[in-house]
Amino acid sequence: MNVQLEKIVSGGQTGADRAGLDAAMKVGLPVGGYCPKGRLAEDGIVPEHYPLVEMAKGGYSARTERNVIESDGTLIFNIGKLSGGTRLTVECAHKHHKPHLVIQLDADKPKVATLAEWLNQNKIKVLNVAGPRESKTPGLHQLACRYLDEFFQNSDIEP
Repeated sequence: MNVQLEKIVSGGQTGADRAGLDAAMKVGLPVGGYCPKGRLAEDGIVPEHYPLVEMAKGGYSARTERNVIESDGTLIFNIGKLSGGTRLTVECAHKHHKPHLVIQLDADKPKVATLAEWLNQNKIKVLNVAGPRESKTPGLHQLACRYLDEFFQNSDIEP
């Protein structure tokens, strides 16, 4: 699967956000994105090894919208019903006419080919990865990392 992905961004929250950053860093893909003022995350602060830009003002919702705007499209990992910040991410994508793809990790073995096809169809080079924080959906980080690891193993990234 050839994809032209050049960078993954997220807001640095536990769960889906960090899964996107961790999986990309593991394969040497550049990462970035915006995080709230104070590098806020549910576990304290977003660790410094994630090269995120701290916003001058605004909290989680401002960060969410900025990452949607600054990327070509958003991949949302989810389990169960969309809620809270994850639902806001979808609303921001609609508001700014940005493509988004929701991968339900509680579905029967979500296919990595779905992501590759979506990336290619929408010409995504900068991908925002979002979804619930770990405390709201325990195990999401591991499941999202596993999905992305499989995706990267089966993809030829062409910058």
